[in-house]
Order: sequence, then structure tokens, then C-alpha cells
Amino acid sequence: MKLLLFLALLIGSCRAFEFIIEGEWESEDSEYHNERFRRNVLTSEEEEFEAIKGDDITVKSYKVESRITSRFVHTTVKSSVVNSGPSAQSIGFNVQIPKRAFITNFTMNVNGITFIGSVKEKTVARNLYAQARARGKAAGIVRANSQAMETFKTEVHVPAGSNVEFELHYQEMMHRKLGFYEHVLHLQPGRLVPVLQVDVYIFEPKGIAFVEAPNTLGEHFVDLIKVTHTKDKAHVVFKPTLQQQRKCHNCTETAVDGVFTVKYDVAREGNAGELQVSDGHFVHFFAPNNLSPLSKNIVFVIDVSGSMWGLKMKQTVEAMKAILDDLTMDDYFSIIDFNHNVRCWNEDLVPASSIQVEDAKKYIQNIKPNGGTNINEALLKAVQMLVKASNQGLINPRSVSMIILVSDGDPTVGEIKLSAIQKNVKRLMREDFSLFSLGIGFDVDFDFLERLAIENRGVAQRIYANHDAAEQLRAFYSQVSSPLLRKITIQFPDEAVTDVTQNHFDKFFSGSELVVAGKLQLSDLTALQSFTTASAATMELSLQTETELQELDTLLSQQQHSFNGFARQMWAYITVNQLLAERSLAPTAPKKRRITQRILNLAVEHQFVTPLTALLVESEGGQERLLADSPKDPKQGCCPAAALGGRTPSQVLYSIPPWAPMPTSIPQTPSPVVRPLPEHITIVENDPHFIVHLPKNNMDVCFNIDSKPGHILSLVSDPGTGVAINGQLVGAKKMRDNKLNTYFGTITVSHKPTGVRVDVGTTQIDVTEGKNNHSFSWADTATLLLNRVNIEIMKEQKVIVTIDGKITVMVLLHGAWKKHPINVDFLGFYAPSDNQYSSVAHGLIGSVY
Repeated sequence: MKLLLFLALLIGSCRAFEFIIEGEWESEDSEYHNERFRRNVLTSEEEEFEAIKGDDITVKSYKVESRITSRFVHTTVKSSVVNSGPSAQSIGFNVQIPKRAFITNFTMNVNGITFIGSVKEKTVARNLYAQARARGKAAGIVRANSQAMETFKTEVHVPAGSNVEFELHYQEMMHRKLGFYEHVLHLQPGRLVPVLQVDVYIFEPKGIAFVEAPNTLGEHFVDLIKVTHTKDKAHVVFKPTLQQQRKCHNCTETAVDGVFTVKYDVAREGNAGELQVSDGHFVHFFAPNNLSPLSKNIVFVIDVSGSMWGLKMKQTVEAMKAILDDLTMDDYFSIIDFNHNVRCWNEDLVPASSIQVEDAKKYIQNIKPNGGTNINEALLKAVQMLVKASNQGLINPRSVSMIILVSDGDPTVGEIKLSAIQKNVKRLMREDFSLFSLGIGFDVDFDFLERLAIENRGVAQRIYANHDAAEQLRAFYSQVSSPLLRKITIQFPDEAVTDVTQNHFDKFFSGSELVVAGKLQLSDLTALQSFTTASAATMELSLQTETELQELDTLLSQQQHSFNGFARQMWAYITVNQLLAERSLAPTAPKKRRITQRILNLAVEHQFVTPLTALLVESEGGQERLLADSPKDPKQGCCPAAALGGRTPSQVLYSIPPWAPMPTSIPQTPSPVVRPLPEHITIVENDPHFIVHLPKNNMDVCFNIDSKPGHILSLVSDPGTGVAINGQLVGAKKMRDNKLNTYFGTITVSHKPTGVRVDVGTTQIDVTEGKNNHSFSWADTATLLLNRVNIEIMKEQKVIVTIDGKITVMVLLHGAWKKHPINVDFLGFYAPSDNQYSSVAHGLIGSVY
């Protein structure tokens, strides 16, 4: 019947809706400052991905459409699926999303019931969630992680023959790199699809210089990607037939598995930039070319600790050789390598002559990784080297000075306090120096490296060690190897604009683009002007451009596939990202709260799912709400998995897990008997997570409850039947990722009419009947037949309590290795969906009945 459910470790089955964005998120009410920032660590180098998951399902269509207007992209991913199997099952819908994109909506139609998404402030979504749950409705929350959204996952469990339609929307601003924009779509449907189509529409008001769609999907699809374009519009379409999708003529497997890429650049009339006005907002694009590059002063700081041994070091050496060859005679450089010690190839910056470059390449080649990681001393040495060169007059005042840090781990030697390292570096860095951080591998503390870079006028980038890391390093260096301008400022008449995004920039690199956006103020102006000043290699630049206020809106209204709200959304997109960066560096808690409120207001107004907002999905008319919690563990679905006595389930299950088997036979005992649990059950497990079954819709929904050790949660309180079920929490031995996980350490089942109470703990089971007390250990196997209450204890496995033959609960023992530094013994709670509670039942589980 009714039923709630709490997820067992990963066992958690969600026979219903599981809306997930992989990765961790940052809570807006989290403690302002932690000794170690919340990490963004990738846990796997390879992960199988399918857009549509499930057995015995028919994917009727899979369509992707992107509308790009003036570098801003609105992408829609749609899929129509039928459960063609003989029984109910789970169907997954997954979308890989560019890291900087914001989800703006998700809708789903299940057998004619449409669920529509809307972005809410996170606490508002939680309150609505609680209200929905109290009324017996489905609930859950979708949130983004604090670094970026990489994978959106949805899972819905539907009966045989059911139709499900998914539709996801996300938006992003394209960033120009190496002279072009690149739009990437991941196409991995995992099966043949009768209707598979990709459409990319591009509209650039000033014209398109070139557009191409290289065949990145393999030779199988040569000549199947069609590109058409005029002066200012382009259309890229990929629409393989069912036969063309097959790996071979008679194959049932699809060959569509990879990345679909569109590259283009816009036509530029001059170096002053492109100013566009639409929908009460403006955007200025600045990407000058044909300028002489500035000379560079670079200190390469390379991690050579023991963790860099092998492929990482080999690829770093390979990349460094190519980078050193790219230096010019006007550049100055040096190399610092560090493990527990810090060494310098040369104590001073030296000209990049052919002799010096060859000597540096030999030095790099002979590095042998070992020891710890002393990041603090290495970075301070690099800054001091630049300061010394500047003081000695070796640095050209018009040159660009930068530090490029390459590391794969956390500091382990010297100063290891991350906040202290940041302060030390920032204190010594001069305003005209920049720090770029490159994090190699999947266990690097990328949050820390990113903060280092942002605080010091640079950027951070993750280098994936399982791919060609050398090429990734070279590609990054190419983006910063040719600085053209310094100290760029883009300004507008004060009386004409407001809410302008960042308009002062430290550097401009060849092939990139600077973007400034803002709102128009009400005025009698018919045109908007911009004024740009910058310092070039041999001169100071002052540029000016102008545009008519109504011109672009008139043009957009005539375009069938343009995104009319692009300027408004682009301004909000840039502003939110800048505020998120400011928030991470806020020096005080009050300032952080003010920035947080601004982000919330913008994200809700413009419908962006950010680290501080959630996507509430509800049926038309608001009769049912679906909120789903994003996972704490990016590898595990709705709720995180944890080691159970050294055993970690490898897949999501929809019944009792294999390590918690049900009894194969029922003891021959007088009625009422202990009932085996049916397929649909309520689960409370691990930290604690709930899986709730909604019998009316035949769905399960996952959600989490956060509380503290020692707290008692009321699971069921039913005055009608006299049944009460409570769970008391215990905590892990210590925090993990700045969070103390909690679990059930005691489950109490009591029946007031008979005076029977069963206290199941992790060390023993106590049974009270009136004045009589009985204790059993987990080493016992026993069956107890009391007045209207049956109790079955299975050695070191579980306890099953049945009341009046109508209500059954099962408590599982999860044992942890006693010397484990974090895990503790805990209990799991299971109950069938047809427990016959009364209409006045309440509590976390009882309320949904």
C-alpha cells in the first residue's frame, strides 16, 4: 500500500524518480570556513555512460537541439521510451552536460501525467518537499555540485507497457579558445533508435567566418553530418537511419557512441569589438587580432613527488619539451620542481635562447619523482623569482609575468594548511603577476588549485591523466602563450547602463574573447557606445564602437531558430558565475551571505540550477511534487553507498539485497506467522536515506534526512493500531569530506495494546513484555511467539517482527571492520508496502499512509 522508503546503501532502489547531478554541492548554510575546502575529486578515470538505460525497453526517439545565438546556447534533449518488457522496471535517462552549463528545466511525462520543473531556492524546495511528504506526495531535490555539472541522471520505475517522455533544458555561454568556439554534445544512446536526430542552429548577427562539424563519431558516419550556412546563419544536422546506426549490417548494437562537435568563429569588422543590444540588455564581445604579442616571463612549477611517478611524469616531460620549444627570444623563463624539497633549474629568470632551452629540456628529462609535496615553498620561490627579476629591471614593463603550476596532489610537507598557503602566495604576488593551476589526475584537490588561480588573476584547469595529458598540457599553454594586451577596461556611458559585469581585465590572449554584459537604463538614447582602453606591446590602445538599440531585436524577430532572450540570459549567466567565484573567496561570513542572496535571487529569476538552488518537479496543477536529492557520492545514484563490513554493492537493486537474504521457508508456528517481505518495500539505511514507495503510482522516490548522532527519528506512530517505530542515530567515527555521516544504531518496535517492545541494537536485541525483560545476542537464532507479536532472530543477520499478522518490519545488522577509521556497525530497516496501518498514522513513514 503506501510506503516510504529509505535507501540502503546503494542498494537503494528507486523505483521511481531519481533526479541526480553527479558530484558534491556546497550548502549555503554550511560553516563559513573549513580548515580544508570541500574537495572536488574525480573518483574514476573511466565510467560507462548510456543516454538511455534499461533492459527490454524501446527507445522510440532521441532528439537533441541546440540554438546558438551570439555565442549563447540553449540545448534541449528529448527522448521517448516504452517499457516493452513483461514486467515493471527502471528506465534511466542520462545527459552529459558541459561543465559550465546551467540546467534550466526538466520535464517528464509518465503515462499521461506531466511533471514540470521550476527552480527554487534550496530551503524553499526543502520546505515544499516536507509539505509534499506530509501529504503523502512524492518528493526529492535536484541540485548542482559546487564545481560544475557533468552528468544529469534520471531514473523512473514504470509498469510494463508504460510510455515515458523525458525533456532536459540547459544553457551555457560559449568561450572562444584558439580562435574558435566549440559546441560539444555527447551522443551515447546505448541502443538503436528509430528516430535519432541532432540539430544545431547558429545565428550570429555580424556574420559567421566559418563553421564545421568534424566527424568525431568515427568512420561509420562519414558524410552523414550535413552543414549548411549563409552569411549569418548555420544549420548542422545529424540524422542517421536505423540501418546507418548499426555497427554492422546485421548488428543489433549501435555505432553512435561518442562526441558530436561543432566548431565556428564569427566575422569581425575591427578590433573595437562587437556590441549587441537586445531585450533591455547589452553584450560586448572583444576579440582583437593582428596585434604583436607581448613578451612573457614564466616560471614553471612542477610537482615531482612520488605520486607523479610513471605515466604522469612521462607525459609532463613530453609536454614541457614542446612548451619550451615554443618560447621566443623575447621571453624569460625558469623551472622549479618540487617534492618534499624545492629545486631550481636556474635561480634566476633567463632568456629563452636555444642554448638555455636545450639545457632546460635535459634537466626536465632527468627528473625522478619521489617524496612528498611542498607546494607552499615552491610557489613562494616562484613569486620571489619574478619579484627579483622585476626589481633588477630584467622584466619589460609591457611584458606579462606568470606562474604555471602543474600538480597532482595535496600539500603534505611544510605548510599544509590550504588557507595559509593561499594567504602566503597572495601576500607576495604583485598585481601584474598571474598564477595558472593545472591539476593532473583524478585525486587532485581541484578546489584548492582553482582558488589559488582565481585569487591571483589566473585560471585552473583539470588535466585528465587517462587521456593524452601531454596534449592537454600543450593545448592549455597554447591558450596563454600569446598575450596581446594588458590592463583592458571596457566602459559605457554611466547614464545608459547599469549592473555591468566585470569590465576590467588583466590580460587578453590571442584567440580568446572578453565579454562584458549589463542592463540598459531607461533613457531617450537610440544608440549605445562602448569605450575600450588597453596596453599593447608598444602602445596604449583606445577603441570605441556603437550600435543601434532596436536593430538586433528587429532582426531576431525574423529568425525562426534564434534564441530571443539570449542577452538577458547571458548577462545573468555571467553575473551568477562571477558571484559564485566571489563567494568562494569572500573574506567574511556576512559578505558571503550577501553574495549568496544575490545568487539566489538571480538563479530563481532566470531559472538556473546552481549549487544554491534546486529544481522542483511537479505535476500540472501541483497535485504531485517530485523532488530528488542529488548524491553525496558522484558514483552512486540517489543516495551514497558505503562499505558494509568491507562489502559494497555494485548495482542498484529493487528488492532485498543479496547480502540480506530472506528466509527460504517460514517456521511452522501458530498463527499469526512471520510474513516474508514482498517485492515493494520501505527501506531506511545508511546516513539515513529513504526510499518511499507510492503504491497508487507504482513509484519509489529517494530522499535523505540530515540529523545528528543521538537524535531519535519517529518512523511510525500509529494510535489506531498502537504501533510505534523509532530509530536512534549513531555517528561515524570521524568526519568525511567535512560531513559526519549518521546511521541507525537502535531500532525500537513497540505495541502498546500488548505491552511488547523490541529494542534492536548493534550489539544485542532486548525484548520487553510488561514486566518481563529478555535479551538476545546477534549470535542467537530464535523464534519468539508472544501475545499478538512474533519475533524471529537470525544469527548475525536480521530480526523480523510481525504484529497481528498485519504489520511486519525487518532490521538488518551491518557490521563494519572494528579497526576501520570511519565506519561503524549500523542497522537497516525494511518493511512491506502493504503494512496495514490506520488512517491516523504519522511519522516519517507513517505520514505517507
